[in-house]
Amino acid sequence: MNFSAVQRILGILLMLFSFTMLPPIVVSVWYADGAMPPFAIAFLLTFMAGAIFWAPVQGQKRELRLRDGFMVVVMFWTVLGLTGSLPFTLATNPHMSLTDAVFESVSGLTTTGATVIIGLDELPRSVLYYRQQLQWLGGMGIIVLAVAVLPMLGIGGMQLYRAETPGPMKDSKLTPRITETAKALWYIYLGLTVVCTLAYWAAGMTLFDAIGHAFSTIAIGGYSTHDASMGYFDNTLVEMVAVVFLLISGANFALHFTAWSRRMPLVYFADSEFRFYLSIQLGVALFVALALYLTDSYQDPLEAFTLGLFQAVSIGTTAGFTTADYSLWPGFIAITLLFTSFVGGCAGSTGGGIKAIRFLLLIKQGMREIVRLIHPSAEIPIRIGSKSVQRRVVEAVWGFFALYVASFTFMYLALAMTGLDLMTSFSAVAASINNLGPGLAGVALNYADLNDPAKWILCFAMLLGRLEIFTLLVLLTPAYWQK
Repeated sequence: MNFSAVQRILGILLMLFSFTMLPPIVVSVWYADGAMPPFAIAFLLTFMAGAIFWAPVQGQKRELRLRDGFMVVVMFWTVLGLTGSLPFTLATNPHMSLTDAVFESVSGLTTTGATVIIGLDELPRSVLYYRQQLQWLGGMGIIVLAVAVLPMLGIGGMQLYRAETPGPMKDSKLTPRITETAKALWYIYLGLTVVCTLAYWAAGMTLFDAIGHAFSTIAIGGYSTHDASMGYFDNTLVEMVAVVFLLISGANFALHFTAWSRRMPLVYFADSEFRFYLSIQLGVALFVALALYLTDSYQDPLEAFTLGLFQAVSIGTTAGFTTADYSLWPGFIAITLLFTSFVGGCAGSTGGGIKAIRFLLLIKQGMREIVRLIHPSAEIPIRIGSKSVQRRVVEAVWGFFALYVASFTFMYLALAMTGLDLMTSFSAVAASINNLGPGLAGVALNYADLNDPAKWILCFAMLLGRLEIFTLLVLLTPAYWQK
C-alpha cells in the first residue's frame, strides 16, 4: 500500500472540495439570509485539513495502483461525508447534532435523499442550496470530476475511475484517455442540468427552486427545498418534467455520449439494458396507475395515471421525490414501489439499486439453468444483445448479489436490534442501500425520529450502496492488506 500517495491524493481532493463551500456563501450574501459564517468556517477548515494532508507528501509522484485507488475512493467518501457535515454542525438554523449532520451530509453526497430535517420551508436559502449541491456533486461522483483534474497535477486517474465504477462494464471507456472520459461525462451531466433547470423554470418553478430541483433530479437524489417535496408545487407539468429527466438520468451515460457524438438517438433502443430498464419503469408505472384507480384510491383516472407514473418513476429510479405519501396507499402498491428500487437505474447512471444490467444477467442465468435441466449437455451462452457475456462477469454479478443480500440482512438485523419495528428496519435499510430515501412506516416522511445508532448504521448502508458493495467491502478483507 502506497500510503504517502494516498495521503497526497486525499489532501488534494479535500482542498478541491473546500471550494464547493463558496457557492452557498454567494447565495447567502445574495439573499441576505445571515447564514454565511458556517460555510466560511467550513471552507477554511476543509482547505486547511487538505493542506495538512498534502504538504508533507507533496513531492510524491508514484503512480497509484488499483488497491490504492480503492483506498482513496473509500477514504474520500468517508472524509467527505464528515467534512460535508461541517456547515450543518456549525449552523444555528438548522441546529443539528453531529450524528444528524453527518447523516444529512452522507445522504446528500450518496444521492440517497433521506433527511432528518423538519421545516425545510423555514431554512435559509444558502442551507437549502447547499443540500441540493451536495447531491449534484455526488451524482456523478466527485472522483470522476477529479479524474479530469488530477492528470494536470501529475496524478494518473485510471485506478480511481476503476475503483469508482465497479459495475459489469467498468473496463469500457468512452474515449481513449480517461481524462477525456471524465470530461465527456461531466459535459453531458452539466448540459442535462442546465436543460432540466430551464424546463422546471418554464413549467412554473421559481429560478431558485428550478436550480435546486434540477440538481437533485439529474443526480437522482431526491432532496427538495420544501417539506412537501414535489407535492408543494401541485403542478402536473412539473411532475412530468421530473419524470422525463429522471428516466434520462437513470440511463447509462455512456449511451448518452454515444447517441450525442454519433447523432444516433436510436442507439438507446439497440441496448438491451436500456430496453429492460425502460420496460421495468413503465411497466410498474402502468401497474401502479391501474391499481390506484381500481382500488378507488383516486376517482379521477387522469389523476391516478399522473400520480402513479410520477411516483413509480421517482421510486423506481431511486430519486425518492414524492407528491403523496405513498406509504398510505394500499400495501401491495407501496411494497411494489419499494421493491422496484432494488432494480434501480442502469450501470453508469446516477441511479442507485442493484442496477438493471445485473438483474438482466441474473434473469438470463436463471433461464439458462432451467433450460439445462432439460438439456444437461447443451452449451448455452448468456448474451447481452449480440455479445456473449464472459463467465467471469456472470460470476462477479452472482458474487455481488450474494454480498448484497448478506449485507442487507446483517444491517436489517442490526437496525432491528436498536429497537425499531421490523417494517421500519426493512424499508430503512432498503431505502439507504438502494440510495432511495423515503421508506415505509417510521421512515416514510423523514428519519428524524430514529435513534443515533440506527442513523450510523444507515450511513454505512448509504456508502455501501453508493460504492456498489465491492469497493467498500474489499477493504475489510485480509487479502487486501497482504503484500
